[in-house]
Amino acid sequence: MHRPYLDPEPLHREDRRGVADMAVGDMGLDRQDVHRDTKPRAGGGEARTVPEPAAPGNRANQSNPVIVQARARACGHETCSAPGGTAAIGETGMEPELAQGAGAALVVQGAALVAQGAPTALDLSRGFSEGSLSPVMVLEQSLERLAAVNPVLNAAILIDPGTGRRMAEASARRWREGRPLSPLDGVPVAVKDTNHVAGWPTRYGAATTPDAPAPEDSPGVARLREAGAVFFCKTATPEFGWKGITHGSLTGVTRNPYDPSRTPGGSSGGSAALVAAGVVPLATGGDGGGSIRIPAAFTGVFGLKPTFGLVPYGTTSLGWLPVFGGLSRDVRDGALMLGVLARPDWRDAFAVPQPEVDYLGGVDAGVGGLRIAVSRDLGFPIVEPAVAASVERGVAALARAGAEVREVALDLSPLRDALDVIWRAAFAGSLRHLTGADLQRLEPDLLDLVVSARDLTAAHLQRAQDDARAHCQAMQRFHQDHDLLVTPTLPIPAFAAGLNTPDPARFPRWYDWTPLTWPFNLSRQPASSVPCGLAHGLPVGLQVVGPLFGESLVLRASRVVERAVNERP
Repeated sequence: MHRPYLDPEPLHREDRRGVADMAVGDMGLDRQDVHRDTKPRAGGGEARTVPEPAAPGNRANQSNPVIVQARARACGHETCSAPGGTAAIGETGMEPELAQGAGAALVVQGAALVAQGAPTALDLSRGFSEGSLSPVMVLEQSLERLAAVNPVLNAAILIDPGTGRRMAEASARRWREGRPLSPLDGVPVAVKDTNHVAGWPTRYGAATTPDAPAPEDSPGVARLREAGAVFFCKTATPEFGWKGITHGSLTGVTRNPYDPSRTPGGSSGGSAALVAAGVVPLATGGDGGGSIRIPAAFTGVFGLKPTFGLVPYGTTSLGWLPVFGGLSRDVRDGALMLGVLARPDWRDAFAVPQPEVDYLGGVDAGVGGLRIAVSRDLGFPIVEPAVAASVERGVAALARAGAEVREVALDLSPLRDALDVIWRAAFAGSLRHLTGADLQRLEPDLLDLVVSARDLTAAHLQRAQDDARAHCQAMQRFHQDHDLLVTPTLPIPAFAAGLNTPDPARFPRWYDWTPLTWPFNLSRQPASSVPCGLAHGLPVGLQVVGPLFGESLVLRASRVVERAVNERP
């Protein structure tokens, strides 16, 4: 199966042409060949319109699993056929299909869909062990909750109740027989659509990808399956995970449970939305520039980007930037999930040996005596005052817990050029297999990104990678004097859904409004986002950054903030 994002060939050319010539110039295209019809934007410039969900009557709605399942239950027969002979997914052996743009028109502006007090994965595991809960019952509750919120959030883009029920029934038998595979056995987990689940298609949020089923699980998904997790849905992502929000041509606009008029962030926005809405306690994500931490901050959940190499992933054209990780309702669940994910897989040649670390067991060890540095903005003076005030409460909590808190002056703004070159070159290389017709089907801003890489040379890319390596070394020196670094996760709260940037003049690209996350992809460090309050009624995240393989310290500090600011037990 062709995987356009996970298995790109190396980016190189022996001649002096730009590194993206193979993606655009070699196809006989030029910049003017990829312009599309646009409408004037107020104040000048081009409009960037997000495609609307499919119109009633076309295939997207006729085969929509959410719609079909609702019809089946309404008539009392779960194998009832919808008009046109389409049967409920998972009940007749059919392949699952994509729920494209499900119900976006049903959004009620400002109506929060956040699930307060929803059970954590550890709560469920305890109930399974005691016999007060069953994986089968928990899955049915997840499916019911999903049916209630997904027409508004548009977060799940593939729903397969049949597979989920089979996995839940197998887990229930294991618990009854006293042989669970792990504490995660029977826990429902949502899977981001950049991760392979055997038997399900991996579309990467893109209309240009095939819908053939994946032959095997991605490494992280395989670890969760081995632990007994229950899979029943895949979550929305933008095309090829290229930006920090979640909307695109294949699945439409994904929305924030705190306020559906706002974005949940991205690129793991569908996963974060389902965790925040109480559909699942855990969901997978990937983070190449903040794609776990951005949606965690915007939706008020916990997200952890592990050290590059700790969690087996796969080869990408982004090199050491992307990692596999998860989003969870709280820090303890995040620690539990990391312990499962950080197990070896031969498919990742850069993965380190499994560490002898009990992440969950040490999560409540506190921060007494730790040297914690605080940077208010990392040299990007764009943090909103309301965001800064919430972050300050988290910093104060760390100080009260016994940490030695020091404010430091860090200016990482010169790294923006390195990130820009690496990002543009990587996506130009990843998508170079696309024909001219397929390029025309890409989201306009992604197409512009690919075309803009045409002017890059091998020397540009080498210099950017050299700058990233120097930054990594500098952060290693930094952590000789500081155990942890704390910053805001994002400088702003969630903005309007369907936009790539809240202000194109101030923030031309997505990484201009999220400059506090991607520096730690460049340096390969672990970093979390933990909720620390609200700004204008929307969640704010505090970012905790550790030294390489310092996940235990990151989790301990995140747990202190969570307990103090969010009053979690």
